[in-house]
Amino acid sequence: QVQLVEYGGGSVQAGGSRRLSCAASGNRLSHYVIGWYRQAPGKQRELVANISADGSTNYADFAKGRFTISRDNAGNPVYLVMNSLKPEDTAVYYCNAHHTIFRNDYWGQGTQVTVSS
Repeated sequence: QVQLVEYGGGSVQAGGSRRLSCAASGNRLSHYVIGWYRQAPGKQRELVANISADGSTNYADFAKGRFTISRDNAGNPVYLVMNSLKPEDTAVYYCNAHHTIFRNDYWGQGTQVTVSS
């Protein structure tokens, strides 16, 4: 079992920045890839970025160059720094833990990010 809690959502003006945090608790967290997903109204949930236990990262095209995912030296929490935010980045952002062997997923409750123009 893995529990995930997201922090840092809120409202920001276009062009601004926001940092989201995901605090994970549970057993054998090193077996999980931690990712950030988002879901805008009327749209499917989509991957933003993820990070493996070895620090390797993966970004969606829209996130490249604007968003950075990282993790503390202890591996937890996982951060998502979002720069140059656009109104289309408005969404609920979810933290996800994906087991690399058993492929089961855990989700946080989500945190709303609203970007105003």
